[in-house]
Amino acid sequence: MSLIDTHSHLYVEEFSSPTSAENSTLRQVLDQADEAGISSILLPSISFASLDQMDQLISFAQQIQSNIAFFKMAGVHPCELKKGDHFSEEELFTRSEPEEIIGLGETGLDGYWSREAMQEQKDSLRIHCKVAKELDKPVVLHNRDTTLELLDLIDEEQDGRLRGVWHCFNGTVEEGKRAIDLGLYLGIGGVVTFKNAGVAEVVAQLPLGSMMLETDAPYLAPVPFRGKRNEPAYMLKTAEKLAEIHGLELPEVSMITTNNAKELFRI
Repeated sequence: MSLIDTHSHLYVEEFSSPTSAENSTLRQVLDQADEAGISSILLPSISFASLDQMDQLISFAQQIQSNIAFFKMAGVHPCELKKGDHFSEEELFTRSEPEEIIGLGETGLDGYWSREAMQEQKDSLRIHCKVAKELDKPVVLHNRDTTLELLDLIDEEQDGRLRGVWHCFNGTVEEGKRAIDLGLYLGIGGVVTFKNAGVAEVVAQLPLGSMMLETDAPYLAPVPFRGKRNEPAYMLKTAEKLAEIHGLELPEVSMITTNNAKELFRI
C-alpha cells in the first residue's frame, strides 16, 4: 500500500529540532512516515523563503537514505500578505518554472484573521492562477471563511487550463460539487475525523475519484492525535476514516487517492 501526503509543511521549525514538539526528531518522523506507507510527500510553500527550507529538508532525507520522495511547490500563502504587499508575476514565474517545482501554492484566500489585505490576497491568487496556466502546473488553494469569493474567482480564471486542489476541504456538498465542476480536486485532511466538524457527512456524498489525502502537518492532526503536532504518518488515520465513510477497504482508498495525486501533480 502506498500513500501520498499531498500537503505537508515538514520543513518548518516544528520539525527541525530534536527538542521540537513530541520530542521526535525529523529522522523519527520520516521513519514513522515510511512505516505508515507514505511513499511521497508534497511540500507547498508558505513564502519564497520556504524553497530554501525545503532544500535543507530534502538534503537531510537524502543523507539518512529515506525511502520517501519529496516534491516542491512555489508560492505565497495568503496569510503572509499584509496591506500594500505585492510581488511580481515575473518573480513567481521564475520561482515556479523549474521542472522540480510541481505546483503553485499554497495560494488562496483567508478571511479568518483579517480582511484588511483581502485585495492583496485576490491579486496574489490571480497571479498564481495565471502563472499556473502558463506553466501547465496545478494550484493548491487555501480557503478559510472565503468559500464563495474563492470559487467565484476560480470561476473567472477558469479557461479550461486551470487545475488544482482545494486544500483542507471543509465545504458543503454543493460547494464541493461546484469545486469539482471547476476542475478542482478536494484535499481531505484530519478534519474529516473530527466528530462534530460535519466534514465526514459531506465527504460521504462526494466522489472519491475527486479526492486526495493530506496532513497539513504540523497542523490539524486527526483523531486520536488531535491537538498534537501533526505529521505524515498520522495520515493513515485519515485514510482509514475515508475508507469507512465510503464503505471501501483501505488499499482501494489508497490506490484511488494516490492515482488522483499522481494525475494532478504529474508525478
